[in-house]
Amino acid sequence: MSINTEAVPFSGFTQEDFDVFTIPGLEARMEALIARVRPKLHMLGDRLAPFLSMQCGEEMFAHVAKHARRTINPPKDTWVAFANNKRGYKAHPHFQIGMFDTHLFIQFAIIYEAVNKGTFAAHALGKLDEIRALVPEQYVWSGDHTIPDAAPHSSMQEEELTSLIKRLQTVKASEILCGIHIKRDDPLAADGEALIAKAEETFETLMPLYRMAF
Repeated sequence: MSINTEAVPFSGFTQEDFDVFTIPGLEARMEALIARVRPKLHMLGDRLAPFLSMQCGEEMFAHVAKHARRTINPPKDTWVAFANNKRGYKAHPHFQIGMFDTHLFIQFAIIYEAVNKGTFAAHALGKLDEIRALVPEQYVWSGDHTIPDAAPHSSMQEEELTSLIKRLQTVKASEILCGIHIKRDDPLAADGEALIAKAEETFETLMPLYRMAF
């Protein structure tokens, strides 16, 4: 008998979940990540894919990071990504929920493999005022999904945002990410149902950016 995951309350993330990323060694960290964190990412995928499918007007598929290519260095973060492609997400504009040892992130992402980078850049450069108005000031921007740091939208000057977007047209390894960070000790991180509601709110806010990629 299959379990209806929508009826199972999401428990949120504990301090022990974040501490997984402090465990030394690839094998030990992956073992803990698979046991502790990955089931929660799968549950988030099951809960949020239908919401995003409705918002996007097409089926969105959840992809939980496997870190399969790693042979030496243990992962510093992990995530579940949502894209309109069943086989993968890296080549497509997508949404993510994930975590470093310091915080959760909920964001829209175009990473280095995306084929829509030029399309997004062309549309976004023509709508800079709209972007600056629609993104809440507490949101953050990043040009590299592998690092935890990001720049607050409230302090992002127009020329900085323009430069970040233009890089998508000229630099092969360029990326752009926009969303929110939730610190590990924020009560929201441990309140599963409130966290899902915040993810839905964030994805809805970022939907205009996603649509600019097509």
